[in-house]
Amino acid sequence: MSELITPDLVALDQNLGEDKETVIGQLATMVQRAGRVGQLDGLLADAIARENKTATGIPGGIAIPHCRSTEVTAPTLAMARLAPKVDFGAKDGPADLVFFIAAPEGADQTHLKLLSKLARSLMKKDFVASLRAARTEQEIVGIVDGALGLGTAAPQEGAPAGATTAGAVPASADAGSASGSTSADVPAARSADLGQGEPAPAAPRRIVAVTACPTGIAHTYMAADGLTYAAQEMGVDLQVETQGSAGFTKLDPAAIAAADAVIFATDVDVRERGRFAGKPFVASPVKRGIDEPKVMIEEALAKADDPNAPRVQGGGAGAEQASSTGDEAWGTRIRKAVMTGVSYMIPFVAAGGLLIALGFMIAGADIANVADDVLGASTLWSLGDATLAQYLGAVLFKMGALAIGLLVPALAGYIAYGLADRPGIAPGFAAGLVANFMGAGFLGGIVGGLLAGIAAYWLSKPQLPRWLGSLMPVVIIPLLATLFSSGLLLLVLGGPIAVFMAWLTGWLTGMTGASALALGAILGFMMGFDLGGPINKVAYTFAAAGLGAATVANTAPQEIMAAVIAAGMVPPLGLALASTIAKRYFTVVEQENGKAAWLLGLSFISEGAIPFAAADPLRVLPATMLGGAAAGAVSMGAAVTSPAPHGGVWILPLIGNPLMFLVAVLVGTVVTAAAVVALKHVGGVQRKVAETERDVAAAAPAVATA
Repeated sequence: MSELITPDLVALDQNLGEDKETVIGQLATMVQRAGRVGQLDGLLADAIARENKTATGIPGGIAIPHCRSTEVTAPTLAMARLAPKVDFGAKDGPADLVFFIAAPEGADQTHLKLLSKLARSLMKKDFVASLRAARTEQEIVGIVDGALGLGTAAPQEGAPAGATTAGAVPASADAGSASGSTSADVPAARSADLGQGEPAPAAPRRIVAVTACPTGIAHTYMAADGLTYAAQEMGVDLQVETQGSAGFTKLDPAAIAAADAVIFATDVDVRERGRFAGKPFVASPVKRGIDEPKVMIEEALAKADDPNAPRVQGGGAGAEQASSTGDEAWGTRIRKAVMTGVSYMIPFVAAGGLLIALGFMIAGADIANVADDVLGASTLWSLGDATLAQYLGAVLFKMGALAIGLLVPALAGYIAYGLADRPGIAPGFAAGLVANFMGAGFLGGIVGGLLAGIAAYWLSKPQLPRWLGSLMPVVIIPLLATLFSSGLLLLVLGGPIAVFMAWLTGWLTGMTGASALALGAILGFMMGFDLGGPINKVAYTFAAAGLGAATVANTAPQEIMAAVIAAGMVPPLGLALASTIAKRYFTVVEQENGKAAWLLGLSFISEGAIPFAAADPLRVLPATMLGGAAAGAVSMGAAVTSPAPHGGVWILPLIGNPLMFLVAVLVGTVVTAAAVVALKHVGGVQRKVAETERDVAAAAPAVATA
C-alpha cells in the first residue's frame, strides 16, 4: 500500500460543505487526523492561498486543490467523492471528485514525482471512471496505488502514445524517456491505413510547449498531458517541457529549432525563455492548457502561419513579457509596462535614498550643500580642511545622489522593456536621460519610456532577411527608437511636461498648515486605494522622485516621503490588528494572514493587506483608504521627515521626529481596524463566518466515519 493515501483519507459520497473553502477544510482535517499535519490552521492558510491564485477545478467534474506547507510532515493525498457537487471554478460546472494534495515544503523528489503522476492520471477517462465506480475506501486506495505503479493493479500510462513530455516523471508508467527527444512523425492509427505505393502523408505540424505553475505539482503536469492528448487527436507533433517540482529536463534544441510555434501555459516565469527566440508563440495561464488545449494548439498553428505574429524575443524574458506582447489590449499592456518600470526603479531609489540618509547621519544635513566641495578638495588619505566624518558623509551622499539620478532613466528604460523586451532598454534609458535633462521628472520618464517601448515594439514586427534581422535588436531598433522617443521629448513634449512638473511640484511642496494636512491625506488615501497597484505607485513615485530636490532649507520632499511611508504601512497593520482583536469577523485563513501582516506592515509592504481586500474589497478598501489618509495627514501636520524612500519602522533612526511618525502610523492603524470591523458588523460578516465554522464542525463527524 502507498504511504500517500490510506482508507482513512478517503470520504465516499459525503456532503463536506457547500463551497470549496469548506471542502478543503474538511479534507485538511482528514489529513490532520491521520497525523500528518502540525498546525491545521497553517495548512488551511497555505491551501486557500494557493486556491485563490488559480481555481483548481478541471473539466470532467474534478478538482485537485493542492499546496506545499511547512505544516505537512509527510506527502499526503486525501480524496472525496462529493454528494452534492461543489464548484471549484471549472468551466463545465461543479466537481464531485476532489483530490487534496498536501506536500511538505521540502518533499523529496520521489514523492513529488508520485504526486505529479497522480495529477496526470486524472486526465485519463478510464482512471476517473474507476474512481466513480468504486464502492469502498479500500478500493479507491487500490486504484490510486495502481495508477502510481505501487499496487497490484496495472499502472496508468503517463503520456499518450506517439508524443513525449520533456521533464516528465521518469517512471516506467510514463511514455517516452525523460529527455523528451523523440516523437512519432505519423500517428499509429494513420500509418496503419497506408496502402503500399500510396504517397506518404505530409509531415505533421510541430509545436513545443512549456507548462509551469507556482506549486509545480499538479497543474504543470495536467496541462502538459492535456496539450499532449489534444495534439495526438489533431495529428500534431507536440513536445512539452514541464518546469515543475518533479524535475526540469530541457527540450531538445533540435526539437525547438524544428518547431513551427511555441505554447507557454505558465503562471510563473519561463526558465531560459531565450531558447525559443524567434518562434511565434501563444501565452496563457497554465489552467488554460487543461481547459482549452485544442484551442491553444489551434491558436499556435494560426500564429505559425501568420508572418506578422509576435515572436519570442531573445534574452530570456519571463512570463510577464510573454503576456504583455500577446493578444492583450494596448491599455492593459501599457499599465503592465508602467508597473514593470516602477518595480525595477524602486531598488535604485532605495539604494540611493538610504545612502543619502547615511551621509546625513554621519556628516549632518548640510553635507548636501558642500559634498562636491569636500570631494574636490579631499581624499581619504589627505583630508585637508574636512573632517573624516565630513569626507565619509560626502562620499555616501554623492553615491546616493548619483544612484537616485538613475530613477527616471531606470523608470523609462524598464517601461520600454515591459513593452518591447530587450530592444527597448537602450532607447528607454536614453529617453529617461533626456527627461532628466529637460526637467520633465518622472512624468517625462513615463512618457519617454512609453514612446521608446512602442517604437521598439513596432520596429521588431517586420520579418526581415536574416542578414538584416540580426542587426535589428542591437543596432537598428535602438537607433531608430531613440531618435523617435528622445527626439520627441527634446523638440516637442519635454518642455511642456517640464513646465507642468515644475508647477505641480512647487504647488504640492509649498503646502503648509491646513494645505499640508490635505496633501498628506490625499497621498495617504492614494496609498490605501489599491495596495501596491497603479494609484499607490503614483503616490510613491511622486514622493521618491522628489527626494533628490531636498535641501536643508527645503525639507518638503522628505515630509512627503515620510507621509507616504507611514500611510503605506497602515493597511496591513490595520488588518492585522482587526483580525487579532475581532476574530469573529474573520475566517481562520484570514486570521493566519493577519499574523504575517504585522511584519509586512512594519516593513512598509502595503501588499500584505491584499488577501483581505481580495476576499472583501467593499469593506476592506474603504477602511484602508481612511486609515492611510489619517496617517498621511498626521505625518504631514507634524512635519515628519524621511530621507530614505523605503524600510518602514526599520529606518526609524533616520526619521526626523520619529515619535510623531509612530503616532501617525498608530492613528492610521486604529482607524483602519475600527472602520473594517464596523463595516463587517453592519454587513453581517460575523454571522456568515459563524455559519461557515458551524458547517465545518457539523461535517466533521461524517468525515471521521468515512
